[in-house]
Amino acid sequence: MKVARFSSNSGEPQFGIVDDSDLVVLTGDPLYHGLDTTGERIPLDSAKLLAPVIPRSKVICVGMNYAEHAADMGHEGPENPLVFLKPNTSVVGPGDPIVLPPVPGRIVHEGELAVVIGSVAKRVKPEDWESVVFGYTIANDVSARDVMFADGQWARAKGYDSFCPLGPWIETELDPSHLDITTYVAGEKRREGNTKDLIYSIPEIIAFVSDVWTLLPGDVICTGTPSGLGGFQAGQTVDITIEGIGTLSNPAVNRDDRTDS
Repeated sequence: MKVARFSSNSGEPQFGIVDDSDLVVLTGDPLYHGLDTTGERIPLDSAKLLAPVIPRSKVICVGMNYAEHAADMGHEGPENPLVFLKPNTSVVGPGDPIVLPPVPGRIVHEGELAVVIGSVAKRVKPEDWESVVFGYTIANDVSARDVMFADGQWARAKGYDSFCPLGPWIETELDPSHLDITTYVAGEKRREGNTKDLIYSIPEIIAFVSDVWTLLPGDVICTGTPSGLGGFQAGQTVDITIEGIGTLSNPAVNRDDRTDS
């Protein structure tokens, strides 16, 4: 089941189940109000898809969780999951611009499978991981790569506004253990991998991070990016496709080129 967050003529964000070319409107946020429907149907092509979830608490990311990507970064791979946080203000939705700040060096894309947490969870056992998962979406862990190295830590480089596109919706019925992930920039394939090659599996990640932080409904866990060429520039569009979910697309613009309404 694909669950979307969207806006239409009503103006206020709504939630709906994707049913072919329609959205079946839900009574409220499914993380808190379940999957009851109002009976209203809205054509998908007349709705604007929004980020499927705005984490009320945190976006948790796992760095260098594919061996080839760790090697690209000159790293042998972490002894434990290498985790960091992105602020919820970095989240944007499908079609929204990635706004590039005026910093030196490369801005890179990192297409990732993202886990959406569905319940309050603390110290989850690996065998119980599925009980706390609402579903899965696509994330782009955008990073100012040279800022990472200059700062010696990652908060600024990965935390700029618009540096965490999510979407296009949440897939609630998916086996995440063997999914192809492909990233394109301006139509050119740049990254490719499969979740079967994760160094730390999703059960291991959930067990690890829930020992550090209490997970709350709507928290998002980005599981890591495969290897590949990551740079992109203003004027280019980044498309990330994950098998079983769909495609997340976001154009890049320079901060000075953006027109705020």
